[in-house]
Amino acid sequence: MMQDNLKYWIALKSIAGIGNTAFFALFDRFGSIEAVFSASAGELTTTPGINKKSATAIAGFKGWVKIRRDLDIIDKAGIKIITHLNELYPANLINVYDRPAFLYVRGNLKKDDINIAIVGSRLASTYGKYTTEKISRELAYKGTTIVSGMARGIDSAAHRGALAAQGRTIAVLGSGLDIVYPPENKKLFDTIIENGAAISEFPLGTPPRSNNFPARNRIISGMSYGVLVVEAGEKSGSLITARLALEQGREVFAVPGNIDASVSRGTNKLIKQGAKLIENADDILEEIFPQLERAKAINALPFSKTQAEPVKKYENLNKIEKKIIEFISGRHIHVDELISATGLSPADMLSALMSMELKGLITQHPGKFFSLKQSRV
Repeated sequence: MMQDNLKYWIALKSIAGIGNTAFFALFDRFGSIEAVFSASAGELTTTPGINKKSATAIAGFKGWVKIRRDLDIIDKAGIKIITHLNELYPANLINVYDRPAFLYVRGNLKKDDINIAIVGSRLASTYGKYTTEKISRELAYKGTTIVSGMARGIDSAAHRGALAAQGRTIAVLGSGLDIVYPPENKKLFDTIIENGAAISEFPLGTPPRSNNFPARNRIISGMSYGVLVVEAGEKSGSLITARLALEQGREVFAVPGNIDASVSRGTNKLIKQGAKLIENADDILEEIFPQLERAKAINALPFSKTQAEPVKKYENLNKIEKKIIEFISGRHIHVDELISATGLSPADMLSALMSMELKGLITQHPGKFFSLKQSRV
């Protein structure tokens, strides 16, 4: 999207009283953000939720010099603006109520990221951090992207676990991307943007105010297929994320903790209320797999499920997928044999196998054996 176009997005969001709901109402009413600024105050007030004060501020907007300056700063900082019209905007976030109109991004988002959120107490125990890193590492090793908030404790452990597996991880901040919070996580922040992304809906210069974090949490849960809570007190912000996840139709998981520990009361309560008790990464993957299959079906994957067109489902494969298909060639083959035969790293292999299984190309069998998926009549 051209910078000249982005200036309208930044400008509209900067006007007092224009939240995400009003932003999208105006977008729907006028068809583009540029058209919003060409409308008269009278026309603007015909939009639901737009009062006379907001309409007058939009129609008479004169802050273009500052907006241009802000865009130059954003560009020089290596920050991208991803609007909801961009294919890199997290797909799961599109249908979330009060979704951000756009995100500031450092690093890289991928449209095929399989996001799983991990959150928990800032005052995490040694057990909590160890368990978080272990599960996060397992999930990342199997091709998923770990989403968290880069806070102290469990969040930081989640990011580190993904990075230890040489996987992708995304940090969602409650501040502008030019403010690293907590400050001791500066090195972690730099590593995250090299191996994933740091994102925020807040403009540069926004400090980490306490009321920013509940808003941040809806993005963490909204962009993910499920949320794992590891250690949370009875009034933990992580429980807010879990509640938002349920409202958004996401899966909620929890690691059980010591019944005498205050940081376990929230997670243990979640389990009592129906969150799935988690012991390892596979417990999570078996629950989110149906969601992934539904999402792929909705997006009309370019492969055939009928026996009448047996060849078409092997069209449009990338180099890695073609190599894997060649080595499987109708027989059961173990993942270690595939890794050895193709020369791929374990992380790349497992990520590719998960993607191919979702596409209906292969079937996984007990013991990490794989075969070509048989067509159905």
